[in-house]
Amino acid sequence: SKGHTLWTVTNNTITGGDGAYAVLLDSGNLVLRLPNDTTIWQSFDHPTDTILPNMKFLLSYKAQVTERLVAWKGPDDPSTGNFSLCGDPNSNLQSFLWNGTSPYWRSKAWNGAMVATTYQSNTSSIMYETIINIGKEIYIMYSVSDGSASLRLTLDYTGTLRLLIWNSNFLAWAVLSTYPYACHRYASCGPFGYCDDAEAFPICKCLDGFKPDDGLNISRGCVRNEQMKCSDKDSFLTLPNMKVPDKFLYIRNRSFDECTEECRHNFSCTAYAYANLSIAASTRGDTSRCLVWMGELVDMAKVSTFGENLYLRLPNSTGKIYPSLPIICFCIVINVHQCMLTLLMHC
Repeated sequence: SKGHTLWTVTNNTITGGDGAYAVLLDSGNLVLRLPNDTTIWQSFDHPTDTILPNMKFLLSYKAQVTERLVAWKGPDDPSTGNFSLCGDPNSNLQSFLWNGTSPYWRSKAWNGAMVATTYQSNTSSIMYETIINIGKEIYIMYSVSDGSASLRLTLDYTGTLRLLIWNSNFLAWAVLSTYPYACHRYASCGPFGYCDDAEAFPICKCLDGFKPDDGLNISRGCVRNEQMKCSDKDSFLTLPNMKVPDKFLYIRNRSFDECTEECRHNFSCTAYAYANLSIAASTRGDTSRCLVWMGELVDMAKVSTFGENLYLRLPNSTGKIYPSLPIICFCIVINVHQCMLTLLMHC
């Protein structure tokens, strides 16, 4: 009202020139174009707190984090809040939700799938999550099946990711799912504990071969029932349908057996996971993904969809994935008692 300029657009990057125009597309993308229809700026490159279908969210450029989803500061305050979502600065395999500089939630590690689908039974919609790798750039993009109601993914000021769908009957957005919840927050179950998402109400549990560190209280994590003996004869227990732990060492282009041996012969290795990346090899140059963990395992979950096998190192007496070969005992029966003594001594 006093004639002061509060905000103005800057053109230190791009000059549109005469004839430049703005268009709001049906996708929700606001684009600035030149007369020859070249797009010189688009709002989809600046997502703030919302991801819309067919928006390419840039997770990594030249192995560096680029775009962030940034929450509002409050319900009515759109300035920058504490929570943000972006790719892992140490790996191209996962994403993090941050509370300031502290991890608040972590996605599952990428296991080579280029497209993941989720069927929304209450809406008959299918949502697709696609990984796009074009060399130096890695994107994630969401899309929906034809005829689906409008969807959007938002990060609110409480640090909650919400998948919303438009309800045309009530003319309002309805919540389809939220993350994180309960024990899905980062490392909430402590070392060697995991969040069991298969339960009606997800709770923390100890991995097989472990017990709560503080009696019945699992909040401090879990400890081994039996201490490791530092032997390459240790066995590996298969834990299916897992969200694998954080803080892994990524070893490229190994076979499953080679990945196993990477862990077996390193007595500091507590677990490993393997995925075949042959489908994605043409874009990433990697044929496999071998992850190994040294020391404590943190931020795990048992999930109902898109999980994978985690191979947990245990003392040989408790393992299940590598049982010893059956021993066949025999002797020539000249004296029954002598034969039984032979069996006891050698079998």
